[in-house]
Amino acid sequence: MDKSLTTTLLFSFFLLISLSVSSLAQSCSSNSSFSRNRIYSACNDLSQLSCSLHWNYHQSNMTADIAFRKTGASTSNWIAWALNPTGGRMAGSQALVAYQQSNGTMRVYTAQVGATGSMPPAALSFEVPSISAEIVGGDMIIFATLQLSTSLVSTNQVWQEGPLSGDAPVQHPLNAENRQSVGTVNFVSGSVTSTGAATTPKDRRRNVHGVLNAVSWGILMPVGIIIARYLKVFKSAGPAWFYLHAICQTSGYAVGVAGWATGIKLGSDSPGITYNTHRKLGITIFALGTLQVLALLLRPKPDHKYRLYWNIYHHTIGYTTVILSIVNIFEGFDVLDREKNWRKAYIGVLIFLGAVAVVLEAVTWLIVIKRKKTASSDKHVNGVNGYGSRVQQTA
Repeated sequence: MDKSLTTTLLFSFFLLISLSVSSLAQSCSSNSSFSRNRIYSACNDLSQLSCSLHWNYHQSNMTADIAFRKTGASTSNWIAWALNPTGGRMAGSQALVAYQQSNGTMRVYTAQVGATGSMPPAALSFEVPSISAEIVGGDMIIFATLQLSTSLVSTNQVWQEGPLSGDAPVQHPLNAENRQSVGTVNFVSGSVTSTGAATTPKDRRRNVHGVLNAVSWGILMPVGIIIARYLKVFKSAGPAWFYLHAICQTSGYAVGVAGWATGIKLGSDSPGITYNTHRKLGITIFALGTLQVLALLLRPKPDHKYRLYWNIYHHTIGYTTVILSIVNIFEGFDVLDREKNWRKAYIGVLIFLGAVAVVLEAVTWLIVIKRKKTASSDKHVNGVNGYGSRVQQTA
């Protein structure tokens, strides 16, 4: 390729990147038009939820005029921006809340956010001399003047959006964007940083809960079923297949109990936050798994007249437990929205186990068919001929 052409292409490529970065950096200032000719000297795009913060800081009296903008806001959602000097979380923060009521008017008020995320109107720990809100061009904006103290000039900020029930805010979603919508703000220097990607102790406990349940109900249990279904066909496996099956299932149940217990603990540590589908499936799976373990104590001998019914029960409960477990694991991945690699890894495990099952299904069917043909041939040679006379086996 001609050197001049290569140079031109490279220059164009880097120019496009520069323009893209520049446009991203300027997106907050390029969207700085406000009603009543309000002008703000500082602005920053917040890292999540398509929000931005604009402000003027007045050193003489330590006040800040702010505009919190949610781009592309839904009229069925509330928005909130808050300061929280005690930590990077919504609970315990000093918030400004706004939403459009069913009659079309805007409601805006201050709130001290409770431990469960409740936001009843209340005065803040600092004065808010003025506050208002509006919707313009699909953007919802909160305007306010804040009387800051020394500790609030540079502190943690939190912003959120969530659904309305009637004309009242309810719990916001707990997906990745909502969990990471925290950071810091320095009104003097004009700097804003995002700290939402940090892993909290509760996140770590949630991760442990997910790993335990994925390994137990989602991997060990299916492997145990594969062993029981396919290995017993091979005569060389002998009784070993049964012991491997029992080890997988009992180990899976033991680890699953630990995962279930961590889930109960997480629920008790998170009042007001309930994942109904995930919780109900978890309780059902634990109950079915316990029934399977108890059924081992009542397992009839192979020649017992009730063994057929026990087998039907055992297989039905086993397959149902595994299917519900896989569904619930993906429900859990929706809760762990940040850990997208975990979902991909588990999908890879399921594909591998499915491929192994398909191959073993084909192999075992070939073995069974071959044995039937051999048995039929032996019966014809050593059994009775078509005229009822016994066939003499020849050397």
